[in-house]
Amino acid sequence: MSFIKKIADKLQKIPVLANYGKMWPYVKPYSIRAILAVVVTIPIGSFDAITAGILKPYMDVVLVEKQAAAVSLMPLVIVLGSLAQSACNYAATYLNAWVGQKITMAMKMDLYKKLLHKDASYFDKSSSGDIILQYSSCAEMACSGLLMNIKLFSTRLFSSVSLIGVLFWNSWQLAIVALIFMFGALYPLTQVRKKLQNLTKKQIGGLSVITTHYNETFSGNRIIASYNLHEHEAERFSKDLKGMFHIQMKMIQRTGGLSPMIHFIVSLGIAGAIWLGSWLIVTHQITSGNFVSFIAALLMLYTPIKGIGNSFTAVQMSFIMMDQIFVELASVPEIRNAENPVRLQRVHNKIEYKNVVFEYLPGKPVLKGVSAEIEIGKMYAFVGNSGGGKTTFVNLLPRFYDITSGELLIDGIPVKEIDLHDLRENIAIVFQDNFLFSGTIRDNILLGKTDYSEEALKTAIKNACLEEFIASLDKGLDTEIGERGVLLSGGQKQRVAIARAFMKDAPIVILDEATSALDNKSEAIVQEAIDNLMKDRTVLVIAHRLSTVKNADKIFVINEGNIVESGTHEELLKLGGEYAALYEMQFKKKKSE
Repeated sequence: MSFIKKIADKLQKIPVLANYGKMWPYVKPYSIRAILAVVVTIPIGSFDAITAGILKPYMDVVLVEKQAAAVSLMPLVIVLGSLAQSACNYAATYLNAWVGQKITMAMKMDLYKKLLHKDASYFDKSSSGDIILQYSSCAEMACSGLLMNIKLFSTRLFSSVSLIGVLFWNSWQLAIVALIFMFGALYPLTQVRKKLQNLTKKQIGGLSVITTHYNETFSGNRIIASYNLHEHEAERFSKDLKGMFHIQMKMIQRTGGLSPMIHFIVSLGIAGAIWLGSWLIVTHQITSGNFVSFIAALLMLYTPIKGIGNSFTAVQMSFIMMDQIFVELASVPEIRNAENPVRLQRVHNKIEYKNVVFEYLPGKPVLKGVSAEIEIGKMYAFVGNSGGGKTTFVNLLPRFYDITSGELLIDGIPVKEIDLHDLRENIAIVFQDNFLFSGTIRDNILLGKTDYSEEALKTAIKNACLEEFIASLDKGLDTEIGERGVLLSGGQKQRVAIARAFMKDAPIVILDEATSALDNKSEAIVQEAIDNLMKDRTVLVIAHRLSTVKNADKIFVINEGNIVESGTHEELLKLGGEYAALYEMQFKKKKSE
C-alpha cells in the first residue's frame, strides 16, 4: 500500500494530474454519467480500427482472389459501424455537456462565495475585468477545456490502442517504425508548455483589461457623453487591443511552428512505412491486404496528431485557468473570524479606539495613533479636511479593514475576536453614494430579510419619508428601479438606504456624508429621515456641512490622520481652533449665498 501511495503522491505533483485530482469533488456527484460519457467513447474510437482492420480481408478476398460473395460485407459493416459510432458520439457529447455544465455551475458557485467574502482591500486593488475573468470566465474555460480533453483523450486512447493493435496485427516491423515517428512528433509539445505560461498569463491579463473597458463604458456612459470622451476612450481601447494583438502574435510565433513540424515528422513516418512496406510485400513477408490495412490504420492514427499543435494553446489556457481557480479556492480572506469568536448580541457599554494606526499601503499611515471613546446611545461627529482619515476611522469599526496596530474594542473585547456576522448585525451604514441592486424598491429595503412584519415595513417607509413617493408610483413598493437604481433620484436612493437601515434596526448607525451630494430640497427631506433614524441609537456621523452636526454630543476634528480637536460644538467654537475656522468659513460662504 505504501508503494501505491508513493506513486499516487508523485502523480499528484504533476500539475495537470494534480488539477484533475482537485476536480474530483466536483465530478463525484455526477460520476455515473461522467463514467458513462467515457464508456460510450470506446466504440467511437474502436470503429476506426474495425474500418482499417476489415481492409485486409477485403483486399485479399475481393480484390486479389475476386470472391464476389464478400463484396457487400465491408460496405454493410461500415454503414452499421458508422451508425453506432454516430449514436455514441451524440451520447458522449450530450453527457459531457450535461456533466460539464453541472461542474461549471458548482465551481462558479464556490468561486462566487469566495468573492462575496473578499476583503474591501481586494476590491480596492482589483478591476471589474479581473473579477469577471477570474470568477466567471476562468470556470467556463477550465471546465470546457477539461471536458474537451476528457472526450478527446478517451476517444483517441481507445482509437489509438485499437489502431496500434491493427498495426502490429498486420506487421510488427512496420508498427515499430510508425510508433517511433509518432512519439517523435509528440515530443515538441513537451518543450513548449513552459514557454507559453508567461504569454498565456499576459493574455489572460489582456482579456481582463478589455472586459474592464466594456464595464467602464457601461457605468460611465454619461461622463463619456458629457465630456465628449468618445474618441479618447476609443483610443484607449485601441491601444489595449493592439497590446492583445502583439501577445497573440507572439503566441502564434511560439506555437505556429508546432503543426508544420509535427506534420513533417508524421510525413516521414508515413514515407518510411511505405518504403518498408513495399519491401516487405516484394519479399512476400506481408500481403497487399496487410499493407493497405496498415496504411489506413496509420493514417487514422497520425491524422489527429498532425493537428494537435493548433489546439495546444487552447488546452494550455484551460490548464492555467484551472491553476488560477484552485489557487483562488484555496485562498483565505484576511478579514475572517477568530478560531473561537465571541458572540455579540448587543453593544452595552462603549467603543474604544486606543492608539489606532492604520495603513492602506505599508509605510504610509492614514491614521496615526488615534484614540477615542464612544459611549452607547450618543451622537458623535467626525469632521475635517478631505483625505484626513474620517471615513477610514469609521470603516474600521465594522472591520472593512483591520487596524495595523493599537486596539479597537467593543465592550472591552477586541473587534478581531468578535464574531464577524454579529459585529456587522449591530451596525447599519448609510453611505454618501448608496448602492442599490437591480430589482424592486421592496427588494432594496428588505435586502433578503424574511422575518419582518408589514407593519414594521410601513413604519420604516414612513420614518424614511418615502410614503408620498411610493404612493405616487403605479406599482408602489414593487416598482423596478433598474441596475444601480438608475431610475431613482439621489434623494430617493438615500431614503431607500435609510429605510433599509430602519429595517435592520441596528443599535449603531454610521452616516457617511449621507446628505453631501444632495440639493437643498432633497437634503431637507433626507435630513428629516436621518433625524428619525438617529433616535435611541449610537450614531457616528461623517459630515462636511457642520450645520448638520451642531447637536452632536461630541465632535472629533480629524486632519492628516490625527484627532486634532474634540468637544461639543460650543466648546470647539470657544477653542478657536480648526473647527472654529471651518465653521467660520462655511458660515461666511452660506451668508454670501
